[in-house]
Amino acid sequence: MAVTTGAGGGELKPTLNLTGVTINAMALIAPGAFLWTTYQEQCAWGAASMQLSVAVATVVALLTASCYAMLSKEYPQAGAGSSYFYAEAAFLEKESHNSFKLARIAKLIIGCAAHLYYWVYPGVMVTFMGTILVFIVQLFNPTFGDSNHLYEPIILCILFSFLVGYIAFRGVTGSTMANIVINVIQILALLTLTIMCIIYRASHPGVVYEHVDAAGVFTSHNFTQLLFQSTIAILLVVGFESATALAAEAKNPLKDIPRGVVLSLIIQAVIFYTFEYFGANYFIGQQFAGLVDKNGANFTVILDPAHTTLAQAIQSSGATEYAGGSIVYGFDAAAADGAPIGDFCHIIGDSLLHGKGLQFEVVMAATVVLALIGTTLSCLATGVRVSYAMGKDDELPGLFGSLHGKYNTPTWAILLLTVLSAVIGAYGVLNADHLLQITLISNLGTFLLYGMTCIATYIAFSHRADQNILTTKIFPILGTILNFGLMIADMYFAFLSPTATPTTKLDTQIALGVTFGFMFVAFASLAIRAKMKGEPMLLPPDYKQLKVESPTAR
Repeated sequence: MAVTTGAGGGELKPTLNLTGVTINAMALIAPGAFLWTTYQEQCAWGAASMQLSVAVATVVALLTASCYAMLSKEYPQAGAGSSYFYAEAAFLEKESHNSFKLARIAKLIIGCAAHLYYWVYPGVMVTFMGTILVFIVQLFNPTFGDSNHLYEPIILCILFSFLVGYIAFRGVTGSTMANIVINVIQILALLTLTIMCIIYRASHPGVVYEHVDAAGVFTSHNFTQLLFQSTIAILLVVGFESATALAAEAKNPLKDIPRGVVLSLIIQAVIFYTFEYFGANYFIGQQFAGLVDKNGANFTVILDPAHTTLAQAIQSSGATEYAGGSIVYGFDAAAADGAPIGDFCHIIGDSLLHGKGLQFEVVMAATVVLALIGTTLSCLATGVRVSYAMGKDDELPGLFGSLHGKYNTPTWAILLLTVLSAVIGAYGVLNADHLLQITLISNLGTFLLYGMTCIATYIAFSHRADQNILTTKIFPILGTILNFGLMIADMYFAFLSPTATPTTKLDTQIALGVTFGFMFVAFASLAIRAKMKGEPMLLPPDYKQLKVESPTAR
């Protein structure tokens, strides 16, 4: 199977040890960035289930990570192909097995799903960056990026896309060093914020909080809300599998890739996500308030809600559009606030840092900017490597399989994904509905990719009696059920849910339409090409030369 080599294309070179592999995967699972950028979305739908939904998403990710670890150990020769390689290798491994004939179709489903995920996800990160940069500038210039100046966040998204594209173009080694620094900074920042959230609540017992105690943070009172929260929360934990796309650049892929997959998820999701989401949800209460206009389109935080009436809030805002509006508190305020975590920082800083709320807010926002740079860089680098593998395999145009002579990076894939990320980011930064749409598109690609990878794991070991039944049978089955179950949940919310708002249904329907439209076009192109070349739709034309023998199956 041509994955990392080919005439005229060059080869990716091994430069990464276990630290490098793990750090690059950790950069994609960026807790410091995602708490800030997704908290508003999560508060808008069943916020009481937020903490538990993060736990559900983490369980789904851990099951899937186990599958990736097993496959990366079984097929260390995958190179940049990751799931794309694993699928074909697993289905081709035993010719007498019924799955043998489905090898090509399985490989292409995973290849298309990977592109739906990896090629939309960087655009989501660009949107997040545009949003946080607008928030920072608005602290000093309130009209920046408002409805009369929408071109400003669009310009920021375009500039950021090309900056990250240039860093990715220069190569993964520099990216690794940058990710090490970024990870250390963001982890220290989120630990500081979480501890201060807990200290604030301990020193302000008179506030009415959304959760009555610490145990209440981990409960859910509505299963439907928990499901929808989980379909959003998966965005927080994806990225661990990016380590497998670095196999061609790992010095010891047989050992370091499976370790990097699991380590990145445990460190970032199991430890830090649990801690930081607990801190934010333990903190939020009536002390966090804001003024919304009658259309719900504008929000102004009220830093002293205990001594502010609606009339006083309108007067202090200096904006007539708030007439006829209302004051909202807690989760309702966070759902209306473009950057609730930033305002949390302001309240905490004013209380615990002797009135230095604005300064604390700016410092924390700066760490989020750094984290988003690392996250966007990591997902862009992973996405282009899957495209590179498909280009080498002649399933994408040959340009995708070529490398730059000096930097040894997939030049054309990086350029295309950079432009696409700028376009998606510019669309997503315009409003919350656009952001939800592109988030769901990326997540649907994730569920499809992860679910198919779990199936490939089961297939790879289904005829083997010498393997651990837990990791080769039970985990893949559970991973398949949960990943596809969450994808079905999105369909339910789009068309059948009695509690989903019309806007939420429409956004979900758009995401589903784009997802299935993309898959239809991809396979229509495959069918047309197969017909023109006289190739079989299922088996690859040279399947007898592609059969892969795993190191542990000998």
